[in-house]
Amino acid sequence: MALWFEESQEERQVLGPFREFLKAEVAEGAAERDRTGAFPWELVRKLSEFGVFGATVPEAYGGAGLSTRLFARMVEEIAYVDGALALTVASHNSLATGHILLAGNERQKALFLPKLASGEALGAWGLTEPGAGSDAAGLKTRAEPVAGGFILNGTKQFITQGSVAGVYVIMARTDPPVGEKRHLGISAFAFFRPEKGLKVGRKEEKLGLNASDTAQLLLEDLFVPEEALLGERGKAFYDVLRVLDGGRIGIAAMAVGLGRAALDYALRYAKEREAFGRPIAEFQGVSFKLAEMATELEAARLLYLKAAELKDAGRPFALEAAQAKLFASEVAVKACDEAIQILGGYGYIKDYPVERYWRDARLTRIGEGTSEVLKVVIARRLLEGV
Repeated sequence: MALWFEESQEERQVLGPFREFLKAEVAEGAAERDRTGAFPWELVRKLSEFGVFGATVPEAYGGAGLSTRLFARMVEEIAYVDGALALTVASHNSLATGHILLAGNERQKALFLPKLASGEALGAWGLTEPGAGSDAAGLKTRAEPVAGGFILNGTKQFITQGSVAGVYVIMARTDPPVGEKRHLGISAFAFFRPEKGLKVGRKEEKLGLNASDTAQLLLEDLFVPEEALLGERGKAFYDVLRVLDGGRIGIAAMAVGLGRAALDYALRYAKEREAFGRPIAEFQGVSFKLAEMATELEAARLLYLKAAELKDAGRPFALEAAQAKLFASEVAVKACDEAIQILGGYGYIKDYPVERYWRDARLTRIGEGTSEVLKVVIARRLLEGV
């Protein structure tokens, strides 16, 4: 019988062939995709055969019906070979699809989830704005009620899958704040890519994760029908927080995958590279780095597995997800940085992958809640329990 932190029989059955596919079809082209920034549509189609775009969607809606834990393990394995592709999969599942799963009515689930689960349509989740990142309650996008629906106007910033999505979930203010409760009055809307009213603005040139699509969205008199309203009008902020809680598990898994890739490459390099007549792995200054990297990444994996298992069990997991994402993102960036240090000058050039791992991992300290915001979240949860 497997211990809780070991791969179960189901996980081995899924992850074994999945790793082989990633090694054969994804790993080799990752550096070139990073260089060109081309969105990997062909890989999206191939990945859809493994059910990853509907990983946690119930089978009744065309999904794979996998556990959060197994989905997170899959994200880790994707990140191990390609961080950009891992972000595409994680954001699609946790944000747009996750929000519809959480707050959608039966009609909305039947309408959107099959296309999202099959990979026929990718999902984009629009919360962040030019002046409202960590302060999500400060968003300015408006949804004005009109006959038969709403008219949306505003700008969304840093939207993953922004220019390639087929389904959008957009947060906008439908009602004024209630006193000092700025989070009240925000609503969510789900709709297929419209023919007019939504324009793609600037496509971002980023530090890393270049093959992941990140774009600005311009909403200009975009009409959506009443049935696009996702969840209760004016109460979407509560759903947003729950969506982000789930998303943090995926980002933690992604961070671990990137950190693992950096560790394994640095380990192989240190065993082969010689200085002063022996492999540099034998020098304490290098071996201690490797020991710390491995220990911290293993601890990070256990944290995200715990959060995933709590979510799967229907138990509160917000604290654990925040802890997992905070710790995993910090130690992953550290591991990638140490890998660069171990390779020395070679670590700083693009002929070797560790600099890409570092650039990709750096986003994990920002997305789905910055490290600073997560410390606030964790502290509040702790103080509430005193």
